[in-house]
Amino acid sequence: MQSGTAMHSMSGDMQLGPDGSLAICTRCHEGFDVTEKIVNSGGDVWHPRCFVCAQCFQPFPEGVFYEFEGRKYCEHDFQVLYAPCCNKCGEFVIGRVIKAMNTSWHPSCFHCQLCDAPLADIGFVKNMGRALCRECNAKEKASGSGKYVCHKCHAIIDEGHIKLKGDVYHPYHFSCASCGTELTPDAREKNGELLCLRCHDKAGVPICGACRRPIEGRVINALGKTWHPEHFVCAKCEKPFHGSRHYERRGLAYCENHYHQLFGDLCFVCNNVIPGDVCRALNKCWCFNHFSCSACDRQLSEKTKFFVMDVKPVCKHCFEKFPSELQKRLKKASDAGLG
Repeated sequence: MQSGTAMHSMSGDMQLGPDGSLAICTRCHEGFDVTEKIVNSGGDVWHPRCFVCAQCFQPFPEGVFYEFEGRKYCEHDFQVLYAPCCNKCGEFVIGRVIKAMNTSWHPSCFHCQLCDAPLADIGFVKNMGRALCRECNAKEKASGSGKYVCHKCHAIIDEGHIKLKGDVYHPYHFSCASCGTELTPDAREKNGELLCLRCHDKAGVPICGACRRPIEGRVINALGKTWHPEHFVCAKCEKPFHGSRHYERRGLAYCENHYHQLFGDLCFVCNNVIPGDVCRALNKCWCFNHFSCSACDRQLSEKTKFFVMDVKPVCKHCFEKFPSELQKRLKKASDAGLG
């Protein structure tokens, strides 16, 4: 396939072909009058009336034509007959054609179907019926296998990885910013720099009292140590506290249930084991000197008349100072067995 432009020429004596012989029209095989114009194209000569599109038999607009298998066509007929249509924009492709995915594309229309990067000059990978750049194809394969893709070399990371500013890399692409050693998956990020584990520990990062690893996020301070939240657990059931109350005994932390099972009753006020007699009220245990009115702090006993407000004891004297409507509600609750 080629395109060209017709050239017109004239001779004052007799019309000669390009080789000096008598000119004969390529189409009608007749000669030319002395004053007749000649169309010269590709070494052949034509009458102007004979130099027409092989399909519509009309002159070529501005002398521009397209040639295919020895026949010349105007632009419109050539496109209709032979020019492929771009799979994306639907327009005819004239000039360079990208053949891919069993169809044709303009080079400017052939892009990665995920990141929209141009593919005409860098190649592509077919992935589930999609044309993808190599980077996106690697990410798709990694997501299917549950693995990471290195942000630098775009290869799948089969073993350990490191993170820098949210991106994932092979460790061997970097060296420790402090000592210069090649990094391993143990490397840690601090202030935008990657450090080996040894240098990271020297930088004042808290170390978990359980796993002895650096703590990069939320820190739990308890028992004189620092902990990862998921590693600060009950010494008996090994369940994390996750912000709930814990009880300490001989350097260990316990949840409320196991502390009671192992060491006895805890006072609701002082949170210590009750050494002697236990005052039991409101489904809780109290030291006798800590069981008092929540309003005036007057000491109470199990035999003292009291009322309950917000799950706390209130003496009769303070109760009588409350508004009558509130008294009715509290007394009703007390008579129902909640006091």
